[in-house]
Amino acid sequence: MTTTIADVSTASNKIISEIENAIVGKRALLERIVAAILAGGHVLLEDYPGLAKTLIANSFADVLGLEFKRIQFTPDLLPSDITGSYIFDREKGEFVLRKGPIFANIILADEINRASPKTQSALLEAMQEYQVTLDGETMPLPQPFLVIATQNPIEYEGTFPLPEAQLDRFLMKLSVGYPSLDDEQEILRRRRQRRMDKIDLKRVTSAEELIAMRQILEDIHVDGDIEKYIAEIVHHTRRDQRTVVGASPRGSLALLKLARAKAALEGRSYVLPDDVKIFIKPGLAHRLILKPDLWMNKMAAIEVLDVISNMVPVPVIEGV
Repeated sequence: MTTTIADVSTASNKIISEIENAIVGKRALLERIVAAILAGGHVLLEDYPGLAKTLIANSFADVLGLEFKRIQFTPDLLPSDITGSYIFDREKGEFVLRKGPIFANIILADEINRASPKTQSALLEAMQEYQVTLDGETMPLPQPFLVIATQNPIEYEGTFPLPEAQLDRFLMKLSVGYPSLDDEQEILRRRRQRRMDKIDLKRVTSAEELIAMRQILEDIHVDGDIEKYIAEIVHHTRRDQRTVVGASPRGSLALLKLARAKAALEGRSYVLPDDVKIFIKPGLAHRLILKPDLWMNKMAAIEVLDVISNMVPVPVIEGV
């Protein structure tokens, strides 16, 4: 059976609708995560404790029909605790591989900034090359492979900020945010009616179907003016006087992939400028290195991107 763009749109909306049984009032956030999954990228969730970051990751694993592993990052976590290692089997008289939790489809890297840089780096090869090298042997990871990492923005004692090279490997950095008054009341109502904490979600797709959905994105048309628009936005992040280092070409590719995913979500075979604009901040903010006098302003990167998005002319696509 051939997968079409309409099939991708239908399946994506079913995924979001099913996850909304567990996550209340966060459809825009869920749409962005689905876009990242379709684009084949990883997601960094930064927000306060108790805002369902872990539940979101677990819910996506259940609904997508994928194997899920949670890694709790702590200061004493070792790289081998993530990737696995060779151990000696007395019965066989040889070393055998004990695979770590990284060998799953969806990895929740919980509080990733609590582990040492050495341990954080154990994810670098997996996130970029989709493989793990142990004792000189390279092993591919299951496909599809997705890392959803979380970090707490208010606790800095005993934490290690993610290096720029690792931040750049996340397709997007998102914030969950507090629910509205009505949404929080709805959360309480649903919990009372369920009579339990656990939420059972139905599987909507499988690993094979998700891989086919990702491949469809390659058929979505991107006009040359859209490509120029993306390149100009990223180029301006490097020229802005408030930045030390702007977004890399990986940032340009991120916008391209996410814009295609957004078009697929809406059942379109072509990308619009608005598909790019919606991802400028979540796709680029974490890739900017600002001048030291702006480090204390948490919104500085967003403000830079606001100025840039208003400065760069939006292309007019003929025939759309």
